[in-house]
Amino acid sequence: MTASAAATFATRLVRTFADLGVEHAVLSPGSRSQALALALAELEQQGRMMLHVRIDERDAAFTALGIARESGRPALVVTTSGTAAANLLPAVVEASHSGVPMIVLTADRPAALRGTGSNQTTWQPGLFGRFVRAERDVPAPLPDAIPDEQELAAFAAAAAVGAPRGSIGSPGLQAGPVHLNLQFVEPLSGALADDAPQPQGKAATAPGAIAEPRASAALQLERGPRTVVIAGADAGEAANEFALHAGWPLIAEVSSGARFGPNLVAAYRELLGHPEFGGRVERAVVFGHPTLSRQVPALLARDDVTVVVVRGPGEPVLPRADTVVADAVTADPEDRSDRAARAWTGQWVFASRELLEQAGADDDVAAPLVERGAAGDYEGQRAFARAELAALRAPITRRALALAVWRASWPHDRLVLGASRLIRELDAVAPGKRMRVHANRGLAGIDGTVSTAIGIALASQSAVRPAVDGARSGAGVSGRERAGTTRVLLGDLTLLHDVGGLLLGAGEVRPRIQLIVGNDGGGTIFDSLEVAATAGPAAFDRVLFTPQQTDLAALAAAYGWEHRRVTGRGDLDSALASPPAGPSVLEVPLER
Repeated sequence: MTASAAATFATRLVRTFADLGVEHAVLSPGSRSQALALALAELEQQGRMMLHVRIDERDAAFTALGIARESGRPALVVTTSGTAAANLLPAVVEASHSGVPMIVLTADRPAALRGTGSNQTTWQPGLFGRFVRAERDVPAPLPDAIPDEQELAAFAAAAAVGAPRGSIGSPGLQAGPVHLNLQFVEPLSGALADDAPQPQGKAATAPGAIAEPRASAALQLERGPRTVVIAGADAGEAANEFALHAGWPLIAEVSSGARFGPNLVAAYRELLGHPEFGGRVERAVVFGHPTLSRQVPALLARDDVTVVVVRGPGEPVLPRADTVVADAVTADPEDRSDRAARAWTGQWVFASRELLEQAGADDDVAAPLVERGAAGDYEGQRAFARAELAALRAPITRRALALAVWRASWPHDRLVLGASRLIRELDAVAPGKRMRVHANRGLAGIDGTVSTAIGIALASQSAVRPAVDGARSGAGVSGRERAGTTRVLLGDLTLLHDVGGLLLGAGEVRPRIQLIVGNDGGGTIFDSLEVAATAGPAAFDRVLFTPQQTDLAALAAAYGWEHRRVTGRGDLDSALASPPAGPSVLEVPLER
């Protein structure tokens, strides 16, 4: 077999990524990238990396995004040249804004062919613009000149996680996507060249671990101003810990990962609009990216409120020019003798609990009183049976659906929230619960929700690098306990926008994932916007609501997913409590 410089370089490169701690690669097949694909297949056979193959590059990129969201480590995304590389842009942009690490490897034709009309050749360097943290256009490996794969891999891995590069003491960067554009010339695959020149450089990171960003000093906040802590998407538990430490009310969106604890103010929307609560706020400390209400941006825009933003993985929120941005914050422990401070937090928490109880009472069907069914009380028994049957058959509202999914999910599960009315319904009423919640809120788009969720499921349910047979069959892995079910709450249009993500080809891992689809026949989120009152009904439905009548059962069957349709609350709770072992779609019809 003819020796191939492309194969030699590709094999060395992906092996180095494995040495640096990269555990997952997502590949879309193509001719120009064949050396990378075959090298990854070899690593999979050796149990050194998990390989996931997707025919659509957009789905591949969002799968890698989900893997990194869950694991905190970048996955490789590998494509061929031309439009294949361009299809990665939506996921790259989301990863950039939300601070999710990703390493993009795009195969390319030689630079000399750019601008010549050569087949499948475009200007791939710079394709992702400002949305990548770093980029290299790598010359084609030749028998007498093979690029330094150790330096390239270390450069990409460090840049993706935001670790410092260069001189000691250099500041860390924000985590995000990195692009290596790899030119290849024929022969594109073949035998490895044993006598190929060895690069002289050394990896900047020791094999076995991806570098972590260095810690930075915290800004200490003085006490006095009436303060609230706001946790947006991807805030994480740090927001909850700070609110507890400082003794201040915690306004935590449902996608924040901080929606739990004694300081939680779940019904924050009503309270922020109340003069005795929101009207008295003097300072707000913001973690993550708040996107789910209009009340929080209105608070942060007020001139009489000091805004302190804590840097996180994603793009910082900067509502005003005088916003204070800190790498971390701290406060003196709460002074237990400060009754005013304790009263401030207590008022928020107790008012929120009352509002939440009222919201639940408005939506829930009254449960039958058990004592009415006592022995000998025949009329009471009949009333009990009628009330019980009514509760089971009660129609499912959006709020009831969202709450049912929230209640069915536990800390060992993963919950993914799509961009639809349902995430806002849940944010309005969800009580506190400590669990892993994910949502693509960097740009709050519906793009790639199914693929992102599959990536999250793959990462959470693959606790170790399994042997090939165990991984491909979906069998349990050893080493440490696998996560439970990944539940995805999304609308019908969000599902249809990423329907290609349902395709899990032969030999691919089929994770335990349940898509709970609130199907109201179109984009009813527009019904709640101003345009619903200004546009004509026909035009509104045509260009905004976009009605659909897709047969989701047939769609699921076409892709090999189990499907179940439920219309009553009793069946809904049962379906959520006992999801199938593999991929499934739970369809819940909703009124417009």
